[in-house]
Amino acid sequence: NYPNPFNPTTSFEFQVPSLGFVRLSVFDMLGREVARLVEGERAPGRYIARWDASSMSSGVYYYRMTATAKSGNTFSHTRRMALIK
Repeated sequence: NYPNPFNPTTSFEFQVPSLGFVRLSVFDMLGREVARLVEGERAPGRYIARWDASSMSSGVYYYRMTATAKSGNTFSHTRRMALIK
């Protein structure tokens, strides 16, 4: 995501190499999902998802992207980000 740290919006740029199901979610420190930014099938290409966290409190959040290709291959990636107000 960029920028990181951010206030109050951040963007997630990702690339999908083949047709598949993509989910991008944001979690708080307790592991609760606070936002689901992307969920569904995506064709190959580059994408940008934005998160407006203006209603959230300052702190550390995690985002997880999971992609499952039609071939059955799965990719999962989790990273940390900071919201500073």
